Order: sequence, then structure tokens, then C-alpha cells
Amino acid sequence: MNKKLVNTLKYTLSFGLAGVLVWLAFKGIDWQEFFIGLKATRWGWIFLFLVAGYLALVFRALRWTQLIHPLDEDIHYGKVWDANNIGGMVSIAIPGSGDLVRTALLTTSKLPYQTVFGTVIMERAWDAFAIIMMFAISLIVAWGRFGGFFVNNIWHPLASHAVILWALAALVVLLIAFLVLVRKLRDRSRFFGRLNDMLEGFLIGFKTFGKIKNKLLFLFYSVMIWVMYMLMSYFVLKAIPQLSVALMADGLFVASLGNVASLVPVPGGIGAYHYLLKISLMGLYGTTEEIGLLFATLCHELHAVLVIVLGIWSYVFRIVILKNGNASKKN
Repeated sequence: MNKKLVNTLKYTLSFGLAGVLVWLAFKGIDWQEFFIGLKATRWGWIFLFLVAGYLALVFRALRWTQLIHPLDEDIHYGKVWDANNIGGMVSIAIPGSGDLVRTALLTTSKLPYQTVFGTVIMERAWDAFAIIMMFAISLIVAWGRFGGFFVNNIWHPLASHAVILWALAALVVLLIAFLVLVRKLRDRSRFFGRLNDMLEGFLIGFKTFGKIKNKLLFLFYSVMIWVMYMLMSYFVLKAIPQLSVALMADGLFVASLGNVASLVPVPGGIGAYHYLLKISLMGLYGTTEEIGLLFATLCHELHAVLVIVLGIWSYVFRIVILKNGNASKKN
């Protein structure tokens, strides 16, 4: 009962936050101007956006397959691809659940849940590193374009709220202390023993990067994922006439900003992505609210449609067709 109450409160707050951010993103919009901008959109660039979005998912599945293979070489790319797609689809509806779902879909007798989840955390660690690198590269390449915006809208707000950084540092210290405590008490308590077993399984998955045979290929996949994200932002900038003067560096910086929105715990990033990108484009290019929102809407909704379509197909193929086909063979 308590667990149900916690989940209910969590999802209520999540959807409530999404509603507030959607309201902030869409309030005061001149819809006539918005649809004029939509009508002027160059759809050839949007097609390229969808191609880049699809390739980003392909490279993600290839990278995760590499992390899984040291643990179980029988797990093939097709199963990883379907697990990623189904997990991505679920994330759009329930924030934070996609990684749990795709982990469960790859769990086998050889691969405990916590071990597979360890590989997911390793992936996320690489993604966090990539976001930082994208910001750094875009600032180095085009400081004249983005430096002022970064200092005034990102660096100064963070510096003025240093308590948040100290709180994060304190959480890291507490987490490390807790892990040490679990390790020391593993033989004295059944609870801590089980918790230690789970953590060890998690670490096995997390350490798989060291066992990858071709680390350069893994790095290549990681780079290509974020190249595709950069191209996705660049193509939509090019698709909107008012933003078509954008350079590749713009795509890199805007993609970095967009990924920050994924940290906000709302369904599919809805609201958070729209609000952050709208105000960012207004600050960067002096564009209208309507054009900023148009960019965010095209990026977010088209990518969501792509993920949902692929997720439905993977679910039908993996869960319905293959499962029923295997059941028929056994009968």
C-alpha cells in the first residue's frame, strides 16, 4: 500500500510539473504566427532530421550490444534494438521507467537484472560525459556566439546557487559512505548481505567496459550517437527560415541544451524541453516566442513519434510475433 502511495505521489508530481512547464512554454503564444512558421517549414530538412534520429537509435543499440556481449555473447543486436525501442516508448509515458523496462527485457538466467542495469548506468555515465564535452566543444568553437549566453544564463545562475552544488557533493559523500557500510556489514546481516550481492551484480555490469574487445568501436558508436543528436538540431534549425543562418556549431550547442531538459523528471521531457529551448533560442538569436516554440515542438514531437512507432513495432515483433511463434513450436 505504501509503495502504491509513493508511486502515485511520484507520478502525480511528475505530471503536475509537466503541466506547469507546458503552460509556461505555451502561454502568450500567437498561434497564427506559430502556424505561419509551421507552414513555411522546409520538410526536406525534417526528413533528414528523422534519418539522423533513426541512426542515433541504431548506434545506441550497437553500443549497448557491445557492453552486453562480455556478459553473454548469445544476446544479439536484434534483441537489444527491440529492448531499447520498447524502453524508449515507455519513457515517453512514464519518466525514468524506460531504463528499467529495457533492463528487464534483457534479463536472463545468465544475466541478472542488477548486472544488466549496471551496463545501463555505464551508458548513462558516457552520455553525461558526452553532454559536458558537447558544451565545451561548442563554447570553444564559437565562444563569440554562445559565450555571453552561457555566462549570463547558465554559469552565473549556478554560481549564485552554490548551495545546490554543495548539496550534490554531500549526497555523493553520503552515497560512498553507505556503500562502504554495506560492504562492511555484509556478513553480519542478511539484509546487508543481499544488498551487497545486488551491488556486486551491479558493479559487474558497470565494469563491462573494461572487458570490451574493441574499445575504439565503442568510442566510435558513442561519438556517432552525439553527432546524430547534433545533426538533428542542426537540420531543424535549417528547416525554419528564421533560423536557417545557423551553423553546425549552433546545432551542437542547442543539442547540448536540449539534453539538459532530459534531466527534468517529467514524461518524455514534455514541457521542460519546450520551455528551455524556447527561452534559449530567444536569448541566442533574438527570435520570437513562436519561432522558438516551433523549433522545440518540431524536435520533440517528431522524435517522440519516431520513438513510439519504433517502440510499437519492436513490441509487436518481439513480444507478440516471436513469443507466439515460439509457443506454437513448443505445442
